[in-house]
Amino acid sequence: MIRAFASKSELSPRQLRDAPVHWPRLSALDVSLQALEGVGPKGAEAAEAAGIATVGDLLLRFPRRHRDLTVSPVASLEPSQKATLAVAVMANAGRPFRRRGLSIVSAKVGDESGSVRATWFNQPWLAAKLTAGTQLLLSGSMGKRGFTVSEYEFTDVTDEPSEGMVAVHPGTEQLKAQRLRHWMEQAIRWVGNVLEPLPAALRSRYRLAGAADAVKAMHFPESGEDVERARERLRFEELFLYQAILATRKRSHRTARPAPRLGKPGEQVGRWLESLPFEPTRDQLEAFDEIDADLDSGQPMQRLLMGEVGSGKTVVAVYSMLRALEAGFQAALMAPTETLAEQHAATLGKLLAEEATPFALLTGATKAARRREYLERLATGELGLIVGTHALIEPDVRFARLAVSVVDEQHRFGVRQRKALDSKGVEGMAPHVLHMTATPIPRTLSLTAYGDLDTTALHELPAGRKPVATRIVEEGERAGAYEFVRGQLREGRQAYVVCPLVEESEKVQGRAAEAEAERLAKGEFRDFAVGVIHGQMHSAEKAAAMEAFALGDTDVLVATTVIEVGIDVANATVIVIEGAERFGVSQLHQLRGRVGRGRHESICLLFSEEAGEMARRRLKAVTRESDGFKLAEVDLGLRGAGEVLGTRQHGLPRFAVAELPEDGPTLIAARDEVLELLRLHGSLDSPELGPLLEAARRHFGAGASDPIPL
Repeated sequence: MIRAFASKSELSPRQLRDAPVHWPRLSALDVSLQALEGVGPKGAEAAEAAGIATVGDLLLRFPRRHRDLTVSPVASLEPSQKATLAVAVMANAGRPFRRRGLSIVSAKVGDESGSVRATWFNQPWLAAKLTAGTQLLLSGSMGKRGFTVSEYEFTDVTDEPSEGMVAVHPGTEQLKAQRLRHWMEQAIRWVGNVLEPLPAALRSRYRLAGAADAVKAMHFPESGEDVERARERLRFEELFLYQAILATRKRSHRTARPAPRLGKPGEQVGRWLESLPFEPTRDQLEAFDEIDADLDSGQPMQRLLMGEVGSGKTVVAVYSMLRALEAGFQAALMAPTETLAEQHAATLGKLLAEEATPFALLTGATKAARRREYLERLATGELGLIVGTHALIEPDVRFARLAVSVVDEQHRFGVRQRKALDSKGVEGMAPHVLHMTATPIPRTLSLTAYGDLDTTALHELPAGRKPVATRIVEEGERAGAYEFVRGQLREGRQAYVVCPLVEESEKVQGRAAEAEAERLAKGEFRDFAVGVIHGQMHSAEKAAAMEAFALGDTDVLVATTVIEVGIDVANATVIVIEGAERFGVSQLHQLRGRVGRGRHESICLLFSEEAGEMARRRLKAVTRESDGFKLAEVDLGLRGAGEVLGTRQHGLPRFAVAELPEDGPTLIAARDEVLELLRLHGSLDSPELGPLLEAARRHFGAGASDPIPL
């Protein structure tokens, strides 16, 4: 038996033979919504505000879920039964009343078989609309006192009640789901013009439905099985098309401009490696090899270096920059904050001391005269290495021969800022770029957020790094915890106290840190020297605060998350994190990494206020697990991709059907298929692949004739 997809009709051999061959017409999908009956200028305007401008946009507005609207007679209802009813209001609803803080509206409704009292909670405005004779479609459950309504629709006397699975489309305040469904009933006749981007062999291998069939089944399924098959197809397609976008972007970037070929590492780099007071880890050595291959390829390196806390990312960054200096070029390291840039400068000073490699620090706080000096030396090539903040990408900063750029915490820079540094390379060439992040990123997320970059992960910790014990401190245990910290201070150790995230404003965070420092200096730590550091302080003040703590002049440093990365004080053995439930898993792990850098045992104390179940799970995960990459997977599972990295900040795609991390296996399979097509055809715009890239552009926002945005 052969059945049409999303249909109960059987197809005979003759019907299969006589079926017309249909070629999609893309222009049909670009028709304005006003071509549909009942869509006027106001309706079209409301739809466009929701991202629906054409019939094609409407067809790709997939339902968030489906309801089973098989109608039950009122007389057949059993206690606790979930059902859908097609009824009329038999008498005007009474005035809303309140009980136990709930607003309740009640009305008698019925059909030909009988009547029942229907109840709505917290929707007092419905009372005026529930007049005698009003036709309703209700979904809910039967209780002891009547039918509790969970969902409802106003219908017309002439409407035939829907049966079976019905799509619930995501509406807006101006564009109700019922209106969308009415439009969809008309638009579905254009569904045959939906592009089929997946090669036939691939669809056959994965047993996937056709594109048009899947779109139709999502909007008008015959059964739950149809919905699942449609979702399976559209989920794969969406992830496949996004991986195609990333692969094309990656290829385009690498072929747009060449990059300097730096050859193989020489004596200068060799001497530096021998001068290090420690042996590089196996992960670091592998990173050196990958970077060497990139730097001698003639194509611009675009590599993401992910590192466990304390795994030695800076050593890898210095290696990359020394390779440029050794070959007669320049290198730059850009950090998002002055504090982090200053810490990098201090670390470079230690790592490059043996070779006496000159470098400069350029931030917004650099004095005008010194800034002019640095810019002149950069422009002539006399200064080979520079560390800085956004100050490095200002228009008057010119490099003579920039070959390697290192961008730390690259997700905190916008695309334009990263491009501005990219544009300062040797004329006609692109610099090699090493992106660094101290946040280990799960594979499924890295394939979407950073899928156009090669990735290198540092898992190993250098010899001598000790694990940090982590404890949750309840409100009643605070006094004992402070006494423990004082004990550490009496033994000559030092401590951090991190203020909670009250809100995103750095100004508010700064005030909170200063107030907490003042409180602790008068209270729990009155016998010790208490310092403070936050993002709103002037550069000189922050440098002085860090220097005092590094030298041991300050026992306790009260801070905001400005210390999250880049701070290295071996004598600090305790970090107290106030309001720990407000931080994400990965951020708590980053903060914990500020201690455990010396020879003494270290501890992280999570001071928790009243936390919800999700927050408690995050805190417990941090106490159980010390591996940052495993914690990142936990964080992704708990919070989702958008919250872990921030959809807007990272340009993460907003998938219409696929969901991460749940669809991680599908994502990896889709990526493997894209890479295989690239291997076979050399390019995804090969004629044999048909409209693959056209569909990718349409799905992810670029116009039909626009290049994929880089």
